[in-house]
Formats: sequence, C-alpha cells, structure tokens
Amino acid sequence: MHFSIQKRWMTSALVAVAATGALTGAAARAADAYPNKTVRLVVPYGTGGGSDILARQIGAGLAPIWGQGVAVENKAGASGNIGSQDVVRAPGDGYTLLLQNSTMVSNLGLTGKLPYDAEKDLTPIMILGVTPIALAAHPSVKISNVKELVAIAKAKPDSLSYGSCGIGTPQHFVMELVKQKAGITATHAGYKGCAPALQDVLGGQVPLAIVSANLVAPYAKSGRLKAVGVSTAQRYELMPDTPTFEEQGLKPFDFSIWYALMGPAKLPADVVAKITADVTKVLADPKVKENLSNAGVEVTKGSAQDLTRLIKEDTARYMQLAKSANIQAE
Repeated sequence: MHFSIQKRWMTSALVAVAATGALTGAAARAADAYPNKTVRLVVPYGTGGGSDILARQIGAGLAPIWGQGVAVENKAGASGNIGSQDVVRAPGDGYTLLLQNSTMVSNLGLTGKLPYDAEKDLTPIMILGVTPIALAAHPSVKISNVKELVAIAKAKPDSLSYGSCGIGTPQHFVMELVKQKAGITATHAGYKGCAPALQDVLGGQVPLAIVSANLVAPYAKSGRLKAVGVSTAQRYELMPDTPTFEEQGLKPFDFSIWYALMGPAKLPADVVAKITADVTKVLADPKVKENLSNAGVEVTKGSAQDLTRLIKEDTARYMQLAKSANIQAE
C-alpha cells in the first residue's frame, strides 16, 4: 500500500514537472514573440505635457526594437481616471500599457479613493523619470529665496497669495508643504493647468506661482521671473543656480512629479521584464535624454518594486498633507 501511494505521488510529480516545464517553455516563447502586433500606450492626460512627450519618445524608440508600431493614445479626463480605467479594463497581455504620473496618487491622497484599485487593478512596470516643481516670484516682489519669503509672510500675515496648477495637484501639495515647514501662510489660487498660473505670475496678477520647474527655467534665466526654490533633494539640471528647498533649511524635502509605466493586472512577469529592458535601452539614448530634458523630464531608473514602494509612500504623504493642510477636492 505504501509503495502504491509513493508510486502514485512520483507519477503525479513527474506529470506536474513536465506540465510546469511545458508552461515555462510556452511562457518563454510568448515573451520571445512579444510583441507581434501594435502596442497601445495610453496617456491619460492631454497632448504636450511631460507624460505625452515621454510616451512619444518611448514609442518612437521601441518601434524599431520591437519591429511593431506603438500607438500613443491620449485619453484625458477626470484627472487621469478615464484613460487609467481604459487600461484597467484591457487584457493583461502587454498590448495595452499606461504612462501614468504622480497625479494618480495626489488624487488618491485628496479623495481617499479612485474608481479603480491602483494596487490590484494595475501591474507596475518601471519608473521612467521625474519633473521637479519650482516656486517662482514676479520680479517686483522682494522674494528671491525662502528666507525672504518667510520674512515677508511673517511681517504681513495673510498678505501673500500664490497660483498653482490646480486644487489637489502635486504643485499645490508642494506649496502647502513649504508653508508648513516654513511656518507661514499664503492664500491659494488654483488654476486649470500650470500655463495660466505661469502667465498670471509673469503678468504680475499674482506674486507667486508654484508650477513644474521646466516652465520656470527659461523665464528665470531671462530675468522675467525669480526662482525661489526647487522641490527635489538635488538641484534641477535646467536651473543649476537655484537652491533646493532642502538646501534652504526646509528639511526633509524631496517631492517631484514622477512618471511611470504600468499595465493591466496580471501582466506576465517575462513580458514586464522585456518591456523594462527595452524601455531602458530607449531611455539610455543620449538624444532621447536630451529631448526629455528639454521637456523638463529627468530620466530616472526604477524597477517595478521601486514603483510599488513609491506609490505607497507618496499616497501616504499626500493623504497626510491633505488632512493637515485641509486640502479638499472641488
């Protein structure tokens, strides 16, 4: 009896090993064959922004490597939720990908929920890059650094106002963190995008604006704006003379807009590995790096595990800030 049970177990084990080997071989062949048709790369925001430019650079670089087209689709709306849900509903076969940014977690921090579960409904692939955030002042305002910002804000409480790219955007959150760490007050004016906030500080309608740093860089260089500080721990390569907030005493301070590649749930690990390896090749191209730098995106390496950790950490940070600064959705 004992021998019979052992024999059956050994037979079952051999069948299982053979089946596993067949599956592994099939998965390897599938990864080798991927992609064998056009890949959709969904950008859940409008054209011309960092996410869109990054997607188009990656798509153009992947096409010759893959021998297949990469169709970039802008599906904007609902702060990125419409495009993201489109990817969530797609098959987990690698033929629909999502180029997301940290707006996803700022939305989650603001509302406490999304129309999908970012952890369960999406597969993290890799971190692609970051864009720092900068505080800019009109030249007529006597604020060139954090020390002067604090001095004016404390001399005349509630006299300062600032524009941001919108309520609940990463830029809005960053300025609220500046206010908390500096112990000052300033009235928020939320615009519908970074461009109108930038235009109003250029025109002197608002004294300060907090926007993506690449938008500030050319105006800071020409003297049309004063760059007060940058949100990342390291100085921004397009604004090397502008100290970070951390350098100016607001510690710790390392906040940026990040960009990441994701896919639907249950994306096969070997497909994730292939996408990661090939996108890494594209981002290593000096011309691609230059194009992205000019668009304000600094290429940053980060694995699927790094992205998972970043999403969790940033969600917690945004939630804490939303609560402590009483930031509420419109």
